[in-house]
Amino acid sequence: MKINKFYLALLLLALVAPFFLYPVFLAKLLCFALFACAFNLMLGYVGLLSFGHAAFLGTGGYVTGWLMMNSGLTPELAILLGTVAAGLLGAIFGKLSVKREGIYFAMVTLALSQLVFFIYLQAPFTGGEDGMQGVPRGNLFGVIDLSDNINMYYFVLAIFLFGFWLVHRTIHSPFGQILKGIRENEARATSLGYNVNDYKWVAFTISSALAGLAGSTKTLVFQLASLTDVHWHMSGEVVLMTLVGGVGTILGPVVGAGVIVTMQNYLSGGELGNYLHIIMGFIFVVCVLAFRSGIVGELQKVWKRNFG
Repeated sequence: MKINKFYLALLLLALVAPFFLYPVFLAKLLCFALFACAFNLMLGYVGLLSFGHAAFLGTGGYVTGWLMMNSGLTPELAILLGTVAAGLLGAIFGKLSVKREGIYFAMVTLALSQLVFFIYLQAPFTGGEDGMQGVPRGNLFGVIDLSDNINMYYFVLAIFLFGFWLVHRTIHSPFGQILKGIRENEARATSLGYNVNDYKWVAFTISSALAGLAGSTKTLVFQLASLTDVHWHMSGEVVLMTLVGGVGTILGPVVGAGVIVTMQNYLSGGELGNYLHIIMGFIFVVCVLAFRSGIVGELQKVWKRNFG
């Protein structure tokens, strides 16, 4: 009950937030929070570190952007198709990579992601280094004008809540319990008769589809799809968000995304903008050395120690 009240309080804050903060900034934060939640499904609950999730973020964004500019589809359909495209790409990547473990899995996903990056760099429909600019937001269900930032924010909030619920439902389902068992002891899970590669492949596909959903939504928010979204730096940023917030916690990626996106937003335009990556690297080192469980993980430890 306490947890339910806590989530309800967070929802109420999210509903009133655009009246006090810039809606586009909040929408950006929610997009990256969803991206981090998708990544955390793999790292936190399957134990696989992917360095290729930017490929799914960028694929969702490019497909949605192209559809909005050329097909006349409404935004919900364009986002749906962008998500499906990212999920299909993830299914292919998963089949090629889930049989590997540890650093080998990470390197395979990084190599495949870089392949996608260079395809998008050369493909004529992506706009190359200029990206897709001026992507129309359109009208939701043909009725609600998403060019209004408030409307756009609430649409993004609804998408984030769906993605967050899906991750929460997945990790608390029997399927999610098997994933945790694979993370803790893969050999034992295999001995119990589970086909661990199939379970990891399904989790990878779900994670990639959610990353594509985040990328599709982000393209509409900024009316732009660019190579930044598919670059390996983006894969590194989502790792940092997850580690800062707390790997293997449901709210950790949301908190981590909030910290990193806020820092990028407020430091990039000031005197410290040139040192942003150094500051982010310093935060990463501090988290690894002093806060191994991340912000949310450490808070959970304090709560259990004093009130559990």
